[in-house]
Amino acid sequence: MTVQPNSVEARDQAYQLHSYTNARALERDGALVIDRGEGVYVYDNNGKRYIEAMSGLWSVAVGFGEQRLVDAAVRQMSILPYYHTFTGRTHGPSVDLAAKLIQMAPVPMSKVYFTNSGSEANDTAMKIVWYRSNALGKPEKKKIISRVKGYHGVTIASASLTGLPNNHRSFDLPLSNVLHTTCPHYRVFAQEGETEEDFVARCARDLEDLILKEGPETVAAFIGEPVMGAGGVIVPPAGYWNAIQAVLRKYDILLIADEVICGFGRTGEMFGTTTFGLQPDIITVSKQLSSSYQPISALLINERVYAPLADESAKIGTFGHGFTASGHPVAAAVALENLAIIEERDLVGNVRELSSLFIKRLKALEAHPLAVEARGVGLIGALELHPRDGFTAGQLGPKFAALMLDKGVIGRAIGDSIALCPPLIVDEQQINTIFDTFEASLDAFAKEIGAV
Repeated sequence: MTVQPNSVEARDQAYQLHSYTNARALERDGALVIDRGEGVYVYDNNGKRYIEAMSGLWSVAVGFGEQRLVDAAVRQMSILPYYHTFTGRTHGPSVDLAAKLIQMAPVPMSKVYFTNSGSEANDTAMKIVWYRSNALGKPEKKKIISRVKGYHGVTIASASLTGLPNNHRSFDLPLSNVLHTTCPHYRVFAQEGETEEDFVARCARDLEDLILKEGPETVAAFIGEPVMGAGGVIVPPAGYWNAIQAVLRKYDILLIADEVICGFGRTGEMFGTTTFGLQPDIITVSKQLSSSYQPISALLINERVYAPLADESAKIGTFGHGFTASGHPVAAAVALENLAIIEERDLVGNVRELSSLFIKRLKALEAHPLAVEARGVGLIGALELHPRDGFTAGQLGPKFAALMLDKGVIGRAIGDSIALCPPLIVDEQQINTIFDTFEASLDAFAKEIGAV
């Protein structure tokens, strides 16, 4: 791409460091500038339209340009543009949103704590777990178990929970109190001749063996996404979560459900917790909470977590944790309106109605010579491409995603898998367009790399 002097692309190259980007490649190639959005579509600064089949970053449930969310932000901005929730202060939007989340919770929850991103929510969950252990007089019970390929954020603590190598390399991570157990990706991690049922049993055994090796008295919590998103859209085999939870109950270990991607309808239920039968003690949410129109996230904690925390805060004199923008009134107001839209328009019902088409079209791509596996549930899925001679691992995915982008559909390369996660407002015609483009891109890519 030729970058014109003083263009937004040139100024971006000059001044901005990007997330999840090869900085030297960006210096050479420049960035794609998105100017505006409408429904499931976004437009670049040259006027080209794309179907945003990743909902931005797994997050724009109600689509782009939703006027009700704009109006909610303007109303709240004109009344109370900012206030905090430190030192016993509060305001209506944060109270209303906390009450709404408790009412919506898939399992009984006691309190809501607001943060600003999924990373901050999971970071805070880790601190709360440690705080609780100290409150219970168990200072040795601090270790948290995550999973290989799990994704939980990018702060020092949440990146440690994340089980992806590039989130650790050169950052001196993970922290020592974080452990990782088997990823529930059957095709990749199953042993020869192992059935799915046997694989599930081994995942549970691996977890129990790790707990026993470390000492059950040292392990405080297990964190997992109902469906692993940024690790490649990995849907656990049947019975996996029941087996894992049985181990956690046996050793009195808390369960943290990371619903940052799955929450608010993505899997065909309001929460992935319901889809997969989880009974978490802590739930973290973000993204579709406000459709990412405003940065906001939250932790829902049950009484088992809250009561010791409250007692410890009384003993110390304060709960010494907080963010300037926790429960920000504008973000909370937008989130409330966003949740109202999800419910009023039955967007979870739309996911259920269209899921069969989405999964059918996705699974049909497995027959393509370039494909090795399709994975998905609800309106989230991924197609993994076959490794090929001449390409190192992780090279095919970005090249294919760039080809699909050129054809007007935005997906996301996760290694050599291409993820899809369209807004919950997507319709049948748009899903078919996404997959028609996907299929045409596979054919074109096969010719380009000499695979046909």
